[in-house]
Amino acid sequence: MGHMLDDTEKKAPPTARQRKAMGHVRALLSYLGEDPAREGLKETPLRVVRAMAEHFAGYAVDPRRYLTRTFEEVEGYDELVLVTDIEVHSHCEHHMVPFVGKAHVGYIPSGRIVGLSKLARVVEGYARRLQVQEKLTTQISNAIQDVLNPQGVAVILQCQHFCMCYRGVKKPGSWTTTSKLHGVFLENSASRLELFTLIGMKH
Repeated sequence: MGHMLDDTEKKAPPTARQRKAMGHVRALLSYLGEDPAREGLKETPLRVVRAMAEHFAGYAVDPRRYLTRTFEEVEGYDELVLVTDIEVHSHCEHHMVPFVGKAHVGYIPSGRIVGLSKLARVVEGYARRLQVQEKLTTQISNAIQDVLNPQGVAVILQCQHFCMCYRGVKKPGSWTTTSKLHGVFLENSASRLELFTLIGMKH
């Protein structure tokens, strides 16, 4: 998903926009007490700028478009569709440090389904932006609800935040869980229990 850098782009000379950003990286290196001109750091500004383009490729896409191609020949299937353990790699908008974990995405169709890989692409599209976990959870859930209009949507994220693990309170074993439910998952306790049971969570 998004714009990934191929070998040709990695070897291409930096654009004017990249050169401007590289100047900011050099300023940060100097702020840290480093010498941006020393051998080991000469290529660092360009590497950082290119890495940032990959980390934040979600700004270049509309994740909702992954949900627009649907299939209606489902033989009347109207039970839970659940994709678990989708890898999440994002960056906290408060400190620009990573948070990583898993997303569990489920929905109950209302006449049409979407390709399973597209659910993972929606997660990735929103994750590759500056985020807070609560907002990320809501964006994924709302996109599925708005585009597919299913009977219910459930999105649960379980992540570790580097801003908690390695700075501040320094609690490296901490996990944060967030959820956003729509439709029958809010209204029907049996549907909610089935969901939590399938992903191995306590109700």
